[in-house]
Amino acid sequence: MGCEAEGSALCAACEEGLQGRRGVAPGTPVGMPSHVPLPLVAHEWCVAYAGIGRPAIHALKYGGERRLAEPLGRAMARRWSDAGCSGDLLVPVPVHASRRRERGYDQAELLAVVAGRQLGLPVARALERRRATARQAELDRSARARNLRDAFGLRGGTGAAVRDRWVILVDDVMTTGATLSEAAAPLLRAGAIAVSALTLARER
Repeated sequence: MGCEAEGSALCAACEEGLQGRRGVAPGTPVGMPSHVPLPLVAHEWCVAYAGIGRPAIHALKYGGERRLAEPLGRAMARRWSDAGCSGDLLVPVPVHASRRRERGYDQAELLAVVAGRQLGLPVARALERRRATARQAELDRSARARNLRDAFGLRGGTGAAVRDRWVILVDDVMTTGATLSEAAAPLLRAGAIAVSALTLARER
């Protein structure tokens, strides 16, 4: 996907490129403005939404390259472990059912399954996207927040899975944080004690 050499979906050298934040301390230095969107208490990611991160996410998301979920999910788990972050349960940020049918899968769910296996944490499909929304990439910052308002809800019968748990939302990329903020709200209403987020990339 990066060097275009024949072989695996992502070679060892290109997979190393996903570790752009290796050695970077977690959290925000005291006195500096936080870039964690409320109500999240923490957000970790592997690379800026550039370099190998962008084509890898696009291939997984739009190109049917499910094979990429394995190296991308491993990279996410490695960053979460290196940063020493906490959490009890991984919850993927879902696509709408119509988009899932169109693609045949949900990329955030694939990433969560791999990361959960690496971290030894359970994965719960606790959220549903209750209405189709415009693609966030096509909207400006203010329109993105309006686009997602009340778009997420708790799936029936999953309340007990998130109650009194520290939930880690999993998605491919964070841009403005609007998606993660909206997805966190129903989890907190259902009794989650806190919500953090883990993404492969962050757009700056």
